[in-house]
Parts: sequence; C-alpha cells; structure tokens
Amino acid sequence: MSCRLGAFGLAAMFAALATVAYAADPLRICLDEDRPPLSVQHRGKPGAGFDVTLAQAIAQRLDRPLQIQWFESKLDEDSSPQLEANALLSDGRCALVGSYALTRDSLVVPGMKTARLPDFDGASRDDRRRRVALGVLAPSQPYIYSPMTVVLGPKARDRKISDIGDLAGLRLVIESGSLGDAILMTFHKGRLIDGITHLVPGRDDLLGALDRGDYDATLLDLARFDAHRAAHPDTTITASGYYYPIGANRGYVGLASDPALLAAVNKALTDLMAEGKIAEFGKQAGLTYLPPREPAILGDVWKQIIQR
Repeated sequence: MSCRLGAFGLAAMFAALATVAYAADPLRICLDEDRPPLSVQHRGKPGAGFDVTLAQAIAQRLDRPLQIQWFESKLDEDSSPQLEANALLSDGRCALVGSYALTRDSLVVPGMKTARLPDFDGASRDDRRRRVALGVLAPSQPYIYSPMTVVLGPKARDRKISDIGDLAGLRLVIESGSLGDAILMTFHKGRLIDGITHLVPGRDDLLGALDRGDYDATLLDLARFDAHRAAHPDTTITASGYYYPIGANRGYVGLASDPALLAAVNKALTDLMAEGKIAEFGKQAGLTYLPPREPAILGDVWKQIIQR
C-alpha cells in the first residue's frame, strides 16, 4: 500500500510540475510593429496599442507571461497577410497572430507549401532568405469589427454620405490594389471611375494628400483613420460616419494543430467581452471600437463587392 501511495504521490507531483511549467511557458503573440492604434513598437520603449493591452489581458487570464514578437507587414500589392501570418506561426515565432482579418479566403489551406517570413524583430540574414513549410490556420472568435469608412477632405467635409453613390462628383483617391480600390472601381459598373486617382501603396501619402485638399474623399479601414487623427490632432480630414456594409471581424489566428490554446483564448475573450474590458481597451488606445458582427467569418469578399 505504501508503495502505491508513493507512486501516486510522485505522479501527482510530476503532473503539478508539468502544469506549473506550462503556466510559466510564455504566450508568444505576433503583432504588427507599425499599425497604430492597434499595435506599435517604439524603439527603446514598451509596445503600445489596443492589441498590446488585449494580449496582456489574455496572457494574464491564461496565467502565462507574455512575449510579443514584432513583425513588419509591408503595404504593397505583392504582400500577403495570410502567408506572412502562416509563416510566422509555422516557424514557431509565435502561437497567435493578432488582429487577423477573419474571412473565408484568409483561412483556406494555402495553395503553396512554403512561404518567406516577413521581416521580424531579431531576424537574421538567413531568416530573410529561407522559406518555411506552411501549416493550416485556425481562428479564434472575433474581438473587434473592422469596417471600411469614407473619409472626407476639407473641401467636402459637409458632404452627407449614406452610400457609395453619394461620392459621385467628388475627386476620389485610393491606393491601387486595395479593397477600397475594388469597391470604388466596380461600383455600379464603373460609375465612379472617371473621378478616381490611384496612388501607390507604401510610397504615396494617401491621407496626407487628402489632408492638403488635393482630393475630396477616400475609402479605407476605420482604424487607419483613427491612427492619422491621433498623429495629426489638427487634421482637416473628417470621418463621414458612413461604414461600408461589407466589413470583416478581426481576431487571433493560430495553427489548427493547437486547438487547446484557441479554446483557452476563446474563453478569455468571452469573459473580457462580457466585462466590457475589450471596449475599454479600444477607448484607451484612441480606437473607434465596434463589437464583432455576424457572420463571424466573412464569406467571399470580392464576390459580394461585385454583386453590389
């Protein structure tokens, strides 16, 4: 009997030690280093933004220390947020990627087996050259709704916008290859095309040009307008208050091979949402926070846009 008790005691001790070890294992979350007010890394200073605060709260609920892996997502026509996130996760750089757009297209099994890593904090020269074998992505429940909104320049600040058609006659500006570009170019079989000027993403200053009065309106992600307004308190551009009806929720994305982590994160998100904490984090970061909407995962975005 004493031998059995001794063996049982050892098993319990090892199980407890394993639990403690897991709890002490850092929760590694990948965040974009330059996406205010969601997330931003200031060199030599702690990271800031809505997703940083949320990540800290999630890690606390899971009783795990937080480690943020900063990465840089380039704003250009050749970038693929899906492949970048998958490469970071599959390479073990993090277990979750924050503020991932939850669309059916962004969660499909990738059509290629490998991809390059985006530039990330601590990357070596070899990291920038090598390719990573990709896994299968799985989403958490959403924690924020991310719509497109019309932003008006100083000469059109009094224009009432209740539909994309209300932009007719204005000097429109948009970044080539963006979602906003697709929406404006295909509206009513090209009704707005003659009034659209295209800028190169990552090279031209879209909101700066709008602020100078060079153009009258644009269509972009609401959080991007929040970031501009925070960085330029004296800005002359204004929010129209109109949200394009097709928008995506954002949440975490991890690998399908770790369902236990996603289940734990979902529970933490549910509790934080019920307590009003997530909306509070958005307000603290200067973010126009909108709660998630149905459907949780958006269907074929391009098809819906063309059909409208």
